[in-house]
Amino acid sequence: MKRIIKASLVASIALSGVQASSLSAKLSSLEAELADLKKQVKKQNKKLNKVKAHDANDNIKWSVDYRTAVDKISYDMADGTTRDKKALFTNRLWLNMEFAPDNQNVFKGQLSMNKAFGADFGETPDPSLNPFGMRGAGFDTFDWITNEALRDGRVSVRQAYWLYLGEKFLGADIPWTFSLGRRPSTNGFLANLRDDDPAQSPLGHIINVEFDGLSSKLDLSNITGVPGMSFKVCMGLGSTNATPRLGNLSSTDYATDDNALEDTQLAGFIFEPYNDGQYIVKTTAFKAFNMPGFDPQAFGTAFAGQEASFSQNGNMLGAAISVMVDGLGDDGILADTKVFGSFAWSKTDPDGNGYMLGLPAGALGPQAFGAAAGEAKSGTSYWVGAQVPVTEKGVFGLEYNHGSQYWRPFTYAEDTLGGSKLATRGDAYEAYFTYQLTDALSAQVRYTKMNYDYTGSNGFFGAGGTPLDIDALKNGPYGQAAAAWSQLGGTSDIAGSAQTVYANLAQSQNMDPTDPATQAALMPQVQGMGQAKGLLGSIVDEAQDIRFYIRYRF
Repeated sequence: MKRIIKASLVASIALSGVQASSLSAKLSSLEAELADLKKQVKKQNKKLNKVKAHDANDNIKWSVDYRTAVDKISYDMADGTTRDKKALFTNRLWLNMEFAPDNQNVFKGQLSMNKAFGADFGETPDPSLNPFGMRGAGFDTFDWITNEALRDGRVSVRQAYWLYLGEKFLGADIPWTFSLGRRPSTNGFLANLRDDDPAQSPLGHIINVEFDGLSSKLDLSNITGVPGMSFKVCMGLGSTNATPRLGNLSSTDYATDDNALEDTQLAGFIFEPYNDGQYIVKTTAFKAFNMPGFDPQAFGTAFAGQEASFSQNGNMLGAAISVMVDGLGDDGILADTKVFGSFAWSKTDPDGNGYMLGLPAGALGPQAFGAAAGEAKSGTSYWVGAQVPVTEKGVFGLEYNHGSQYWRPFTYAEDTLGGSKLATRGDAYEAYFTYQLTDALSAQVRYTKMNYDYTGSNGFFGAGGTPLDIDALKNGPYGQAAAAWSQLGGTSDIAGSAQTVYANLAQSQNMDPTDPATQAALMPQVQGMGQAKGLLGSIVDEAQDIRFYIRYRF
């Protein structure tokens, strides 16, 4: 028995020795392989660090957004005539750039071109310098709409700003940001849905213009426990009265020009009380200072077809609350359906006896219109809409908004060629269908209709924005006088057809048109009818814009 045990022990020891020797060899081999892998990883890290350094310090990340569109635009005027453009083809190019040297600093920019096919609108209303007459005297180069108005083929800066991302504000658990430059202030919350863009900073119901300024945002969700709660301060300049380079004989370049309009300024905040990704609530309030517009005298000059200039007559206040539900259910179409509602308010704040949204008696006939001198007026607007997925790649949207008599938003850069629908003093309706053709290519067809109750929807902040009751004008003395003008052979060319109207009026009353007494008796009537025709012929009663586009993004 002892021999058997000894033999077993000897065999076991021998076997263990063989296994230990084999295991040791395997470990040595693995150690060699591991050392080799470490060397390879070290080399790869060196290469990766070089690539990262190159990316961070030398490269701007570019993307392209190119859209070709055709719009059919029509205007029904208050005198019964129609103006339209059956096919306006446009090209819009956005070159987007982004640069992040580290985790806390980001630069973002966007270069833009927006032009009509075959058109170079130039920058002068002087017919001798613009022989094709394609532009006329407009506000295409006004800074708020530099990249939204159709101009020429130049590329200009639409956005350029620096963004700092902070982790803790004053040591508290409050992530924060600070941004300075030409800010992303168009296509804001809710306005972005039909335009198929990510929402930019402002609430699109009341602000949709380009501006230069700063913003700082505090993320309050960590300290309050409320999802998405944040507070953002925004400030900016809409114009400056600095003297241009070599702009005067004294060569005081960039000093304040006392003969120019004062700086237009804006300050406000955006408060987001709740945002869990499905239920989103945003509010805003602001004050804008030194708002430009035509005073009553300039309004009359512009109405007569003569050159007029802006003046400043006061400030503006504004506020809005917008709510969106992104998903009405957990499954199917309702899961991706979006519904929203928004309410906005505006109020004028005139300087002294300045006219904001009003005309005194004598400016447009014997009657006064709109706000009196120095009188503040409030306006409101509400806006509702829904966006529903139709297929895996398509969405259908419906929107409606209504504005009151004195509603005055900052939506001049809205991408509707027929005029800002959200500025409508009356009712606006819109339907659109957007379809993703490929990963980079999309298409949209859109119909927008604006029924105006009052004039001045797309006006500025002085007398030019006065809300005249369109139905009252059409059905009252102005409408009767304009109809009489047409019945007597008058046309939209007031000066050119005045003599025809006078001769026919004299004939209808059996009077001698060559008699000075006849002229003295009838010419005031002719002038009144011509003024009424000119007024109603310049008022848009209803506007429609039908658009189709193909858009390429990568």
